[in-house]
Amino acid sequence: MSLQHNLNALSRVWKRTLASVILPGVLLIAGCAVGPKYQRPAAAAPPAYKEVGDWRPAQPNDQNLGGNWWELFQDPQLNALEAQVNVSNQDLKAAEAQYTQARAVLRYYRADYYPSINAGASATRNRISNNRPPGHLSSNGATYNDYQIPVELSYELDVWGRVRKTVESQRGQAQAGAADLATVNLSLHAQLALFYFQARSLDAQEQLLNSTVSQYEQAFELTDSRFKGGLASEVEVQQASTQLETTRAQAIDVGVLRAQYEHAIATLIGKPASSFQLSPLPLTSPPPSIPLELPSDLLERRPDIAAAERRMAAANAQIGVAKAAYYPNISLGATGGFESGVITTLLSGPSILWSAGASALAPIFDAGRRRASADQAIAAYDQTVANYRETVLTGFQQVEDNLAALRILEKEAGTQQRAVLAAQKYLELSLTRYRGGITSYLEVTTAQSAALTDEVTAVNILGRRMSGAVLLIQALGGGWDRASLPSHPECCGKLTKAQSDFSLAPTR
Repeated sequence: MSLQHNLNALSRVWKRTLASVILPGVLLIAGCAVGPKYQRPAAAAPPAYKEVGDWRPAQPNDQNLGGNWWELFQDPQLNALEAQVNVSNQDLKAAEAQYTQARAVLRYYRADYYPSINAGASATRNRISNNRPPGHLSSNGATYNDYQIPVELSYELDVWGRVRKTVESQRGQAQAGAADLATVNLSLHAQLALFYFQARSLDAQEQLLNSTVSQYEQAFELTDSRFKGGLASEVEVQQASTQLETTRAQAIDVGVLRAQYEHAIATLIGKPASSFQLSPLPLTSPPPSIPLELPSDLLERRPDIAAAERRMAAANAQIGVAKAAYYPNISLGATGGFESGVITTLLSGPSILWSAGASALAPIFDAGRRRASADQAIAAYDQTVANYRETVLTGFQQVEDNLAALRILEKEAGTQQRAVLAAQKYLELSLTRYRGGITSYLEVTTAQSAALTDEVTAVNILGRRMSGAVLLIQALGGGWDRASLPSHPECCGKLTKAQSDFSLAPTR
């Protein structure tokens, strides 16, 4: 017989084995899957945001946050920095690697849907003892060779849904990992914008202080000239000098925090702090209007809420895994191949061997181990439900916090601007009175301090408004959408493409 003929014979044996044993068993997979069917628990959502008040957000149809939400600020320097986060930030790369791990774990467990097939080869030389009982056997004392090429197939029938529930759980974990990656991405971009606007606010403060130093130098020259002319005392000269040097020190001190923000931005864009420089650009423009949707939409817009929900679905599937342990484990197996004592006849037809069968292993007594495992799975699910609802509540809190901050700071900015104008008028009048010899220089220094304090406060309020706008965008999800979660992370886990067919139902 030819080798091809013998291989064809072995192939027919395997086909009969699959038809008679394996395939009927596979049909059992269509049986019931134990465990609760997942339904997303309800989370209370208010009908409207309380802290909007008379603050006027942009309408969602007017402008959308989109993926590059920082473009709302219309700042080319910020846009260029934000673009580097996706390319070079190491925390984001670590989050991407973590998501890749979750996808690999899912593929590992998904392999249980299919049979495991192994092949090998062995060659042994054996001698049977002469004293092997019973002693009259003619094979005692014989020496022989044994050549084998075995092929083994094993398959666990997923009758009770253990494999399906395990895959469902791991798919939920992988989807949660995708949402975690989106959360990290949003957080890093928001952090960069916060550092950037805080640095620009310090640039504006430094510019204000340097301008004030120039004014105080002129005031000092005026006082010194009056002193030399006998019209002012040395005390007034020292008062002017004190005011001047104190303001110079304040202008220098701004550089400490400004340098720290510059270094933090360098780290976020993946550059050494020593090789990065952020050009000064004083902050002058108020924050843009932020598009605001209904509170119920927040559940679909925040990736951290989506991650908590997916972990809840994964924990629910683990209950089914624990429940499946109460039922028998049914496995199918088959072995085939060639075996011969002479290597020249190993691949001949008579050397073919095969066997096929099924086994079932049912638990009888485990001292409550399975019950404890089920109780643990149920408690873990309850924990994820509580975590999910807490995440939702925290999301609403963060939106309300920053809505309140923007609304209040907008009013405060208007009031503070009036205070700045009044302080500047107060300073002008005081200088006029001093030049006319009507008052002492103490009144001038008091007016100078009031004017500088009000102007610095106005600059800080503008910086806080910009930070509040960034934090509100982050609290709203930064334009992220739940539809961008991959429905099948094991095969197509890209996050850049929205997938409208995302389903909560488990899929194979």
